[in-house]
This record gives sequence, C-alpha cells and structure tokens, in this order.
Amino acid sequence: MNKKFLLSVLIGCLSLGTLPAQDFQLQPTPQKFETLQDSIALPGVYSLTADTEGAAGDAVRLLCTLLPDHQAKASFRITVGVKGDKAVRKYARQIPSKAEGYYLKVDKNEIVIAGADARGAYYGVQTLAQLLTLPKLPLAEIVDYPDIPYRGVVEGFYGTPWSHEARLRQLDFYGRNKMNVYLYGPKNDPYHSTPNWRKPYPEREAAQLKELVDKAKENNVIFYWAIHPGQDIQWNEEDRQNLLNKFEKMYQLGVRGFAVFFDDISGEGTKADKQADLLNYLDDNFVKVKGDVEPLIMCPTEYNKAWSNVKGGYLTTLGEKLNKSIQIMWTGNRVVATIDRETMDFINPLLRRKAYIWWNFPVSDYVRDHLLMGPVYGNALDIADVMEGFVSNPMEHAEASKISLYSVADYAWNLSAYDSEASWKRAIKDLMPQHAAYLETFAAHNSDLGDNGHRFRREESVALQPALEALRSVYEKQHAVDEDAFRQVSEECRKIVTAADVLSVSQENQPLVAEMQPWLMQFKLVGQYGEAVLQMMRGAATDRLKFETAYEHAKALQRMMYKVDTTYNQNPYQPGVKSGSKVLLPTFYALFESSVGVYNQTHRAALDTRAVYMPYSWSSDVPQLAALPVVQKGKKGNVSPSNEVIRWQAGGEALLTMDQLRTLKSLVVDFGTADAPKLIRLEVTADGQNWEEIALQPTNVKTRFKVNVEGRNVLKIRLTNVTGQEQKVYFKQFVLEEK
Repeated sequence: MNKKFLLSVLIGCLSLGTLPAQDFQLQPTPQKFETLQDSIALPGVYSLTADTEGAAGDAVRLLCTLLPDHQAKASFRITVGVKGDKAVRKYARQIPSKAEGYYLKVDKNEIVIAGADARGAYYGVQTLAQLLTLPKLPLAEIVDYPDIPYRGVVEGFYGTPWSHEARLRQLDFYGRNKMNVYLYGPKNDPYHSTPNWRKPYPEREAAQLKELVDKAKENNVIFYWAIHPGQDIQWNEEDRQNLLNKFEKMYQLGVRGFAVFFDDISGEGTKADKQADLLNYLDDNFVKVKGDVEPLIMCPTEYNKAWSNVKGGYLTTLGEKLNKSIQIMWTGNRVVATIDRETMDFINPLLRRKAYIWWNFPVSDYVRDHLLMGPVYGNALDIADVMEGFVSNPMEHAEASKISLYSVADYAWNLSAYDSEASWKRAIKDLMPQHAAYLETFAAHNSDLGDNGHRFRREESVALQPALEALRSVYEKQHAVDEDAFRQVSEECRKIVTAADVLSVSQENQPLVAEMQPWLMQFKLVGQYGEAVLQMMRGAATDRLKFETAYEHAKALQRMMYKVDTTYNQNPYQPGVKSGSKVLLPTFYALFESSVGVYNQTHRAALDTRAVYMPYSWSSDVPQLAALPVVQKGKKGNVSPSNEVIRWQAGGEALLTMDQLRTLKSLVVDFGTADAPKLIRLEVTADGQNWEEIALQPTNVKTRFKVNVEGRNVLKIRLTNVTGQEQKVYFKQFVLEEK
C-alpha cells in the first residue's frame, strides 16, 4: 500500500547505510511524493528508451553523464520522454499539465521520467541525480512542477562584477536547483550601460558571453542579456536602430532572452510613454520577428512603491501601453523589501499583468562591509498565483550568495512547502558538506546588514541571543554572572574561534573560502574578544590581576579588529569588514564597558570604559538620506553613499554633527550632477547657532566638489536644497578629513 510522507521522513524509513536520514531532502522541495517503504540497488547497466534527438535530448544527455553504462539488452530500463512521445505515452495522465513539470517513477525494474515539456524532463533527471546520491533508490512516484514560471538570478548589483569563472559555476548551480533564468545586467559592464551600450562587445568579452550562453543552455537556463540605456538615450530613430543592432549582435552570440532596464536614472530617459513606445518597437520588430526569443523584460524607473507616483501616471502608462507579452519588474514596497499579498495587490492592477519580482536580497552593494549569509525569509507563501517571476539580486560574492540562492530556488518552486530554516541548513551542507557545522556557525553570526539607507535588517545570532541578553541584563543590574548564560556564550565563543580557523584553511570550497577570508579573520577576533570580555566579567570585582590581563587582551583585540576593518575590503563606498555586528559585538562592547565600570568602582581606578567611539552623527529629513550610516576611520569621516536617485524635496536638509568642535582639513562631496552648486547649499557652524555658507569648488571630476574648510573649527555641517522644488540627484560621496 502506498503512503504519503514528507521526503525527509520517507528517507528515514529506508535502509540507507551510512547516510544520515535527516540530512537528505530533495531540492527544491517537490510538490507531491508517494512511496513504498522499499528501495533498490541500481544495476550496473540499464537499457535506455528515449528519443535522443527529440525534445527530451537535454534530459537524455544529462542522464548519460550520470549513468553512462547503458546497453540495449539490459533488463533494467530507464525511459525518458516528453508528453506526446511514444516512449511515455502510457504515463500521459500522470504528467502534470503545468509548464516545466515532470513525472518520475522508480520501480523494481524501471525508472520513468516524463516531462510536460523539454525542461520538465530535464528537471526530472536532476531529481534522479539527487536520488542517486543515496546508497539505494527508494521505490517512489514524484509529480512535480514549479509554482512560479520564471525563477532565478539577476546580476544587477553595483560594485565588482562576478568573474567569468564564477558565472560559469553559477549556471551549473542554477541547473541543479531548477532555476530557469539568469539575467545578465552588471551595472559596471560598460557595454551594458552608458556610455557604451551602443557599441558591440570587444572580441574577448563577446567570446566569454558566448561561453556563458552555451553553459546556460547546457543547464536549461534562459540567458537574458539586459541593456541599460536610459541615462543618455535619445528618443529617435537612430537610437532605435542602435538598440536593434545591439540586440542582433547578442542574438548572434546565442542570446535568446532580452531585457531593457530604466532603473536608477534621471532626466529624459524616465518618460513612461517613450519607454513604452521603445519597448513595443523592440517587441514587434525583434522578439516577435525572431520567433525563438523569450518574452521581453523591462525594469521601470519607478520600480518600487515608495518611489512611485501613481497620480503622475508613470505605472499606469506602462500598464496601458506596453504589449501584454512584455514583463515588468518590481522590487516591492521599497527598493529592498519582502514581498506579500498587499505588495502584489497594489502593483498588478496598475501594470495590468502579474509583476516580475526583482528581489533585492542578498545584494550587499549598499552594505559592502557585511556578508549576508543568513536564512531567506519574510516573503509570503500564498502568492504563487500573482507573480510572473521571482529573481534574486545577489552579492558581488558569487559563492557566498549561494546560501540565499539555494533557498530562493526552493521558495520559488514550492511556496507553500517552504521552510526557511531547514532550507538554510541544507544550503550550507550543499556548499560545504564536510565543514557544514563550521560554516553554519559563521553564517549564523554574519547575516544582518547593519545600519543602512534602506532600513532593511535581518535576524542574526538568533540561537545565542537569549543567553546574551540574560548575561548582559544580570550583569548590568546586579554586577553578577548568570552562570548558565555565561557557559553558553563561552562555548559559542570557542566555536567561533574554531570555525574561523577551520574554514580559513579548508580546501573543500576554495572560491567560497577566498570570498570569506577577511570576514573569517574578523570573526575569529570577535570570538576571542568575547572570551576576553567574559574573563573581565569574572575578575572585575574579585580578581584584579585576572581582570587587568583580560582588559589588556580585550583592548589589543579591539585594535586588531580595527586593523582588519581598515585594511581589508577597502572599497570607496562602505569600506571595511563587519562580523557579528548586530548582537554579538554590541553585547560584548556593553559588557566590556560594564565590567570596566565595576572594576573602576571596586578598585577606585580610572580605566577608559569606552569600547567603541564614533565622533560623528548624521540626520536628515530627506527620507532616502535619513538612515545612511557614518563610518569613521582614523581622521576621516564618510557618510555611506547611495546607489539610487535621491528625491530631495524643496528645503530638505541633511546634517552631520560632531561630538565636539573639530578642526577640519578637507571636505569632498558628489551629488552626481555638475549643477550641484545651484541646487545644494553647504553651511558650517562652530556654535550650532551661526551658520556660514561655503562654496562648492569644482575638481577634475565634473560632479565632484571640494569645500574649503582647511583650518576651520566646525561643530556641524548642513546641506539644504535651495531651489524651491524637488531635485533628483545622487549622493555619491561625502568625505571629510580632520587635521
């Protein structure tokens, strides 16, 4: 008798040799699984029944790489086909009617894989590939299909683009995880965007793109090539032809999916009616003419609710004018947001179609000092029917992004069955099977983004948080140690140090280790710092020598953490290396300060109680500027830049406040426009009352300006939009240096 089981439970019922039952589950989670409580050992050879040149060709080729030994007269048979093929005709009723679905049956004498279409058959073989990792195959039937038609990744981040080798590895990863879209749109590709989008790729770059297209096809991934022409496009016939010509060049390289991005631009290129006319022209004169090209995708200028002006008509114009076959991307209520039913109920009626979600996670181009390796959670599980696509914008760290991308694939395939925590743990084991426990320790404490302009945060150090809170609360209130919490935190600190050491020299996934290396260095120091602070707590009131030794060690570790933060990953935007920054370090800093206070009070000493020091604070009534973090390194202060267009309202202000009067050496600002002196007034004050305007002086970069503040004593710096109307500018740089 057949019984239904969750796959993890199912496998636990079988005899699986040395493989831990709880460690196995199909990825992504299938829609339906039925099994007998029995299994078979796969014979050494098999007979193959399939049309190798037909629609199931890709599936058959993958099967032959997994099981190369097939003979015509072998008694065990594997049948592969696509609905309508003679080979699988008798299974027509079992094959799901949904696109990319498949039916897979494992019997004592036969394996059947029948796809609803070619990609479905390929996915059926991918599922078999996972089952083949077991010592024995379960006798089973699987009926499976994706909830969302288009699932995958958009390489659309700012910063260092992925390497060619990383992209090739990504495409293999997408195939294994049943993701069918890779949208190529790196912001720093000069031939994707302004000013060179009209030009063909040079020979070397074109050859690499051709290799990526071929690799995508091998993995049944649609390679979408995106162009970003909006910043300097001319709405004329010449640029229409320039776009058609560029599309044709990419078509000759094998590209069969195209996208046009109008995000993060200002000026003439933002007009909805012009965009719609252009997209329809490309759709009518290229996509439909070719016949073998996937639906055209566009990313609009108003791509999230916070930035949209419904009364202004931009989104409704796109909804009314764009050809219905053109897909429109949407990031949610904000640039970075989780997606729920309310999100989709807002946007779909305006677009008159299902939105194609561009999910800005785990992208870190606005928090480049962090790695985002925690669980994927927060997106609704009941919205499969209202999304056309769901693609993730990842970090510039391709391998580290795979923890999130694994779970995005799991979510988009089967929303109702998605379990974020379980998926996260499986992703970690997929990346580092041997060292999964150490990687999980690292990822658990490297998941939050820190303070950022988008105000998007994630949970971090979840399992340890109750112990940290108890340890801090009892010590601050009673100057006593909660022994159970102390033990848990001490054990975790040792685990952190061990994990950092093991991962730093691991040979298991060297590209991933290379990406994590600066953060592993910092992570180890955080663990050691925690151990030192715990010893300070122990000795503060009763053991002066123990405390002073631990205090000196903790101060040394603070300097070492600062050195790592100021030496590695020194990008010009959010330089540095942060680890355990949401819960671990703030708790350790607080306990450091409390224990020094107890020591000073007990021993009538005057040790410096400060664990961290930040001389600057930032505030603004411009919503997109208000939450930008400030970074202080040595004598320099840096307000974190923003990647997006800033809608700076008339009279809107931004204020940098010093903790005391400070003598400045230099100040450099960049608002992304050469007209900044006409738009933004910069003032300084030494007393908080009397303000003095200082002119913005040009530099050799047309949008960058220097401010003559050398030798001035300054308490506050103020920026104001003085034009009397909203200005669309950027916030690319605000860096000061003290004497």
